[in-house]
Parts: sequence; structure tokens; C-alpha cells
Amino acid sequence: MSTREQEIFDQKIEQEIRIEPKDWMPDEYRKMLIRQMSQHAHSEIVGMLPEGNWITRAPSLRRKATLIAKVQDEAGHGLYLYSATETLGITRDETITQLHSGKAKYSSIFNYPTLTWADIGAIGWLVDGAAIMNQVPLCRASYGPYARAMIRICKEESFHQRQGFEILLTLSRGNEAQKAMCQDAINRWWWPSLMMFGPGDDASPNSQRSMQWKIKRFSNDELRQKFVDVCVDQVKTLEMLLPDPKIKWNEKTGHYDFGEINWEEFYEVLKGNGPCNFERLEARKKAHADGLWVREAAAAYAEKKYSSNTILNGIKTA
Repeated sequence: MSTREQEIFDQKIEQEIRIEPKDWMPDEYRKMLIRQMSQHAHSEIVGMLPEGNWITRAPSLRRKATLIAKVQDEAGHGLYLYSATETLGITRDETITQLHSGKAKYSSIFNYPTLTWADIGAIGWLVDGAAIMNQVPLCRASYGPYARAMIRICKEESFHQRQGFEILLTLSRGNEAQKAMCQDAINRWWWPSLMMFGPGDDASPNSQRSMQWKIKRFSNDELRQKFVDVCVDQVKTLEMLLPDPKIKWNEKTGHYDFGEINWEEFYEVLKGNGPCNFERLEARKKAHADGLWVREAAAAYAEKKYSSNTILNGIKTA
């Protein structure tokens, strides 16, 4: 590293000029991006599992079709992000190996079970809503491939959130059993959704460094507060309650106060001790192993096609 290279990098960050794959960047910046982007990709792929489980049990053909579309979107998001991560010099196989070995993490929210159809609505409204709150600022991330991938992802996530809210709205206007199902799902997914923003700012050194490099634009606690403020108003439309008796408007801060998150549960899930950690990881390993023949066939076809084109080009040249 030369001092001049570091100065150019710092100037680009300061002037909001995107860092591109061929640009010089500090090793720590590259490592942070690989960690964040690959974990984001893993979360999109693992996130297909709890919802995919309900495709065959969705209550109507319309619900099946929209849920299939959503799960397909999540697969696409994972592929965008794996491709963007590869621009940093790490292969997709390496990132997937890190996931399967437990070295790389994914969002803790996907280690909770989907017990009822209302859970699919709660995931759309709360989980995808939290994701949007996290990800919209990433459209302005300092690393070009990440920022560009996020533009399409955020557009599709906004559809997912509306889909989830509409599921809950329908249930909230139904019979007593459906209303109870709706409230139960909100009760179970509210706190894990708040945990999606990560640990508090005082316990998140990576977050602060990411903000300095303008990968992230807001701190964990800032994003979490925005999410709470939005949801407090939205839940009124559902005529449901958020499971936090401490939620109260604070005139001084201009935000809603809310209760303490169970950080012990959060860290236990991160360690692999959540309700579905083992199940989720084993499902991914099995899918990867079962899909080996597809990857090998695709690679063989690509190689054969490349060889044929090379021969044809040689003939034309001759």
C-alpha cells in the first residue's frame, strides 16, 4: 500500500465516489464487505426455507402463486449478492463453504419456525419491513456492485412487505380464530424482527467502521428506532397490538420509547442455539449436495459450448 493509494481511496469515500472492483481498497475494507455481503447473500437463500415450507399449504391458488414468486425473488437476491461478492476476489464456493462450516452467519430471524399461515404475513410485514429499513440506505453504499444490486432488491422487497401486510390485514378482518392467529404471529415475530438490526451501537464496533467507510449510512439503533416508529402506526390499521407494554410516545425525542430486547436470546441464536438453526443449515447442506449434478452438467455444457464456438471462430478466421 502506498500513501497515495490510501489518499485516493479516502477522497473517494469523502466525495461520495463509488469504489469499484478494480480500484485499490484497504484490506480491512475488502474483508468487511466480503463478510457483510456474503452474509447478506446467505440470509436471502436461507430465508427461502421458512416460507417455502408454506407454498403447498397456502390457503388459495392466488396465495400459492404470490408466495412462489416471493421465494423466487429471494433466490434471485442471493444470486445477485453472491455475484457482487465475487468481485472482491472470493469465489462463490468459498462463501458457501464458510456458511456450511458455520464460519459465516446469516440473519438470526430465519432460525425461528413458521407455525401458521399468519407467520407468512408477519414475515412479510415485519421481517421484510426491517430488511427494507436496513437495505434502502445500502443503495448508497460506497462499494458500487453492492449498491447497484440493492436497487432491484429493495424494489422487490417493498412488494414482499405489502404482500405480508395484506395477508395480516385479511386475517385481522376475519373471524375470531383468524384474528387470534394474526395477533399470535405478531407477538412471536416482533422481538426477533427488532433483533435483525443487530446489537446496540455500544456493542457493535463493525457497524461504526462500516459507517465511516459509508457502507452503512445509519447505526443499528437509529434504524431500529425508525422501524419501531413506522410499525406503531401501521399496526393500528390492523387493529392489533405490538407485544410491548412499554411502547410510548416520547415528546422530547420525537420517537416511540420501547422495551428492552432480550439480548441473551439474540446471542444464543447467533451461537447456533435457536429453535431452527440446525434444521436450516442441514437443509442448505442437503440442497447443495443434491444440486451437485446440476452444477456439473451446467459447467460441462458451458465448456462444450465454448469449445464449439472457439472451433467455429477458428474456421471463420482461416
